[in-house]
Amino acid sequence: MQLTDIQKSILQDDTRFKVLVAGRRFSKTFIAINSLAKHARHPGKKCMYVAPTYRMAKQIAWEDLKNMLRERNWIKKINESNLEITLVNGSLIMLRSADNKDSIRGIGLDYVVIDEAADIPGLQETWQAVIRPTLSDREGDAMIIGTPKGKGFLFDLFNTAKTNAEWISWQYTTAQGGQVSAEELAQAKIDLDERTYKQEYEAGWVEFAGAIYYAFGDHNISEQPVPLAQHTPIHIGWDFNISPQCVAIGYKTLNGMHIFDEIEIYGSDTQEMCNEIRHRYPDQRYIAYPDASGARRQTSSGGLSDHIIIQNAGFKLITGSKNPPVKDRIASVNSVLKADNCRLTIDPKCSKIINGLRKHTYKENTRQPEKDGATDFSHFNDALGYLIYANYPVRPDINQTYNRVSRTL
Repeated sequence: MQLTDIQKSILQDDTRFKVLVAGRRFSKTFIAINSLAKHARHPGKKCMYVAPTYRMAKQIAWEDLKNMLRERNWIKKINESNLEITLVNGSLIMLRSADNKDSIRGIGLDYVVIDEAADIPGLQETWQAVIRPTLSDREGDAMIIGTPKGKGFLFDLFNTAKTNAEWISWQYTTAQGGQVSAEELAQAKIDLDERTYKQEYEAGWVEFAGAIYYAFGDHNISEQPVPLAQHTPIHIGWDFNISPQCVAIGYKTLNGMHIFDEIEIYGSDTQEMCNEIRHRYPDQRYIAYPDASGARRQTSSGGLSDHIIIQNAGFKLITGSKNPPVKDRIASVNSVLKADNCRLTIDPKCSKIINGLRKHTYKENTRQPEKDGATDFSHFNDALGYLIYANYPVRPDINQTYNRVSRTL
């Protein structure tokens, strides 16, 4: 089997950490074993292929890897029971399974391939706590391969590559792999539901059921200059919590709003957040859009409400007499996120805001945003929502009181 131009470009790339997301039958495993051979051709290297289970490692890659290395006359010894191949140059290629993490720990590696990554339960722990440390002492490389299955940790790694110079990611459909005929793809599209086809053959990041910010996409992520001349107004969406307290910071553009920074402080209070904003962006005009409940509540022990603290710090306060209905705030954000009338862009460094917009879902069988544990993306989304609703409301007929002055949004 000959390498295609796309496969060659992936294998020739020198970026340390690679993420390849592709549809079924793209020949991802063919790329994996070629990359193992590429790294093992140098003497004395230790390379590892990791699949979700031992059985998958043996079925997916073992025979093809042996055949490739035999054709090149590179094999010195094969250990069938351990799934290890020693090459004539002293390099070692090992096959391991993610469900037996102890077989991976403590080995210094020059190169690792994680195949079918989305099928590995606890992928984040497997990568961060088990595999990534094996690469440190030898400054090894890695390739993480898979077909999307929801927006889990593989999705996070894929997007990490967009903003981290040590990472690169690719996304290809089955059709781009050139191994499946157009007729077969057409038939699969008929046989499968739209969601399954998009995931399995188009390598699409199929949305979670009940996604809140359905209009958000890559068109909303944009790195733009931050023209903060003296006294430039910066707009601050603000969610009050002691842990964490969150703000989203932006400026107005000709088309809408650009969010260029996010601040999250744990175990904090409103005064500390004011100080941090002024420290980062001195000599600006500060316009704050906080949670309306801050007129009554206190995150500090000084006896002043959060709103008074913000005003005393020199910030202009714009907030309703009460918070808008949650559904109206969400609708306002979706309205400015839409691709066909995009009025909200976000700098890629604002990873928590972006992650929240991508992943925040409703509680099952409700229209209430999820606010529990690992699925709680509400804090930054609330902060952003207060800012957007005040500037781009979807229900302009609703009267609200802002700064004790009645105005129509």
